[in-house]
Amino acid sequence: MELAGRKVRVSGISQGVGFRPFVYRLACEEGLSGSVCNDATGVTIEAFGSRDALDRFVARIASESPAAARLDGVRTSPLAFERRTGFEIAASVHGAERRVSIPADLATCPECLAEIFAPGDRRYRYAFTNCTSCGPRFTIARDIPYDRPATTMARFPMCPECRREYQSPADRRFHAQPNACPNCGPRLRLIDCANRTVRDDDDPIRAAARAIIEGKIVAIKGIGGFHLACDATDPAAVRRLRERKHRDEKPFAVMVRDAAEAERLAHFTAADKEVLLASERPIVIVRRRRHAALAPEIAPGIPAVGLMLAYAPLHHLLMAEVGRPIVMTSGNLSEAPIAYRDDEAIARLKSIADLFVMHDREIVTRCDDSVVRVIAARATVMRRSRGYVPRPIRVAQPFSRPVLACGAQLKNTFCIGVGSDAYFGPHIGDLENLETFESFEESIARMERFLGVQPELIAHDLHPDYLSTAYALGRSPVPAVAVQHHHAHVASAMAEHRLAGPVLGIAFDGTGYGTDGHAWGGEFMAADTADFERLATFRPIALAGGDAAIRNVWRIALAMLDDAFDGAAPLADLALFRTIAPGEIEIVRAMIAGHLNAPLAHGVGRYFDAFGALALGLARANYEGQVAMRLEWVADPAERRRYRFDIDRSAAPWQIDLRAAVREAVRDLRGRVSAATISARFHNTLVSASAEIVRTAAARLGRIPIVLSGGCFQNARLAESIAGALSPRFDVYLHCSVPPGDGGIALGQAIVADAKSRKSAGGRVCA
Repeated sequence: MELAGRKVRVSGISQGVGFRPFVYRLACEEGLSGSVCNDATGVTIEAFGSRDALDRFVARIASESPAAARLDGVRTSPLAFERRTGFEIAASVHGAERRVSIPADLATCPECLAEIFAPGDRRYRYAFTNCTSCGPRFTIARDIPYDRPATTMARFPMCPECRREYQSPADRRFHAQPNACPNCGPRLRLIDCANRTVRDDDDPIRAAARAIIEGKIVAIKGIGGFHLACDATDPAAVRRLRERKHRDEKPFAVMVRDAAEAERLAHFTAADKEVLLASERPIVIVRRRRHAALAPEIAPGIPAVGLMLAYAPLHHLLMAEVGRPIVMTSGNLSEAPIAYRDDEAIARLKSIADLFVMHDREIVTRCDDSVVRVIAARATVMRRSRGYVPRPIRVAQPFSRPVLACGAQLKNTFCIGVGSDAYFGPHIGDLENLETFESFEESIARMERFLGVQPELIAHDLHPDYLSTAYALGRSPVPAVAVQHHHAHVASAMAEHRLAGPVLGIAFDGTGYGTDGHAWGGEFMAADTADFERLATFRPIALAGGDAAIRNVWRIALAMLDDAFDGAAPLADLALFRTIAPGEIEIVRAMIAGHLNAPLAHGVGRYFDAFGALALGLARANYEGQVAMRLEWVADPAERRRYRFDIDRSAAPWQIDLRAAVREAVRDLRGRVSAATISARFHNTLVSASAEIVRTAAARLGRIPIVLSGGCFQNARLAESIAGALSPRFDVYLHCSVPPGDGGIALGQAIVADAKSRKSAGGRVCA
């Protein structure tokens, strides 16, 4: 028998998922000696034994790794044979090169769930039960490598029984860093708004459940921050939460105990159910059942609901006690970041919550719940946060130097590109107040520390007034690169699908700053990672009052009507304008006609606002995207007709002209055609116009890949219909793991900035 040695380097998500215990067991089964250890880039193994056993060992590492592991590579090199005694898990090595190899936080596994509901088990009803297959990871990590001393569990010394589990290779808690039990681990307590303990002898979970059943609002400290919870079947409780949180109509997420309860509330496809049960445990957007036992106030005006399963032991225990669905929304005031520190939670949420369920395991990184919707039978991440962060996106061409991309103003996330990986930070939110901006700065600093990098290039949006732009420019002397908003959208889809370009990018959203200083948002562009050519857009609509028009969508509808009817639209026949004072209409008309604070916008999102306002009679939007969302969900799936449109090919770029469509939609409204039919015909019009532009552009560009990106492609009907109209003649790529909206734009910024930095001055790639 020929003896040899093998050094094995494993990269990817390999820490905190039971990978070293897995390697230990494999080595013992194959009769190998040696060691395995974590380091700052992944896992290093030194193994010694027969060549046949070593070959089997390496093959099994790749094929049998733990479910939560995400291996990017298993590379081997020969070692001289050494005669060692047994196989060991060695102490972690702190190297100079660092990569985040900590997994995202993992939902409670079936084995741990069984323990917390087993009366004879020593972890019965213990809210911090976990093992190598589940529990908190990223949100409790202070540094890497991922070992207990580098987490917030360091302050909880393990009791002898937990220590035995931790040290036993045969135990599923072997080297489970957050391992704990009621004797040695974190504890819960229930407090009131004055930080006073409520009934110290009572079970905090049972007491919180009673409060929820009684209609109270309870703040609950979870894995990535605080939630605000109330009875989702109680309209009065949901209204009270809305009033206190200052969240008028934006939908609330609902937590349910299991998949069976979820299916009683909403319609699930096989793909929807797969996402619901995935280890990331995101909020899944699905169509609510007509007679579901949910308060209508959960999602006013929308027949959809965001459902998620309990994903932490605390949630499972609470859901079992409450016995009904509960609202589980971010613990914040409207538009503020989720609270994650105890003192800030009490200070910020005491005006909302009646009680607080607290615990003494510190959260290091705030991490909101992720949101997913199935589009074209595939899970599409709408908000990438808990469960997905810090899992990297592998890019086709390695970054030439570390790049920080600062993202957009709304739905902000940042991205750091280093080597062949792009790391998104957790969802930040809208950069519109000091608290959110401070969270943005803190999150960037923490991710830079985890990665052990300082950016050598900073990418930012072209818009000069974005706070993310100001941050990028404030990090001088690091060079900053401005990236056009829609080019970044297209590049984010290219990066996700590892397309080098050129591509034909379709970028539809509400507003993005264009290279001409105007608001773009309905863009067709030939692009590679370094440059783009704007081929076509939509005829612009005036936004009377700028951002005020986006909130008062009747103003956008009025501008669209006056453009289509040459100022003679039949407003008296339209229900929308019966709710608006005539004097106010005349003022806005004068602003539009006189070009007074009425900038032009090409955004498809603005057309959704205008058509939605008309078809649904909605004068105002209470949150970003509300009108477009309602217009999508009301659309008749059986309607196949479309409205007329024109394409002005004399303009540069070409312009899709929807004035004929507007006139036909008004005709339908006056003829009492339903909003469902009008919505469907509007969607179909966008699909037909897009397909015609693509066919015309392809005559010059050839059969190049097509990517769809931008916030409008969170609309399943629009995304699926455009992709369907273009396939199979063209290869069409939709987003999946990267959000199509502004939450994914930072990846595109990083890719474009790096490509521009490589390129010599002058010359365009796409002519």
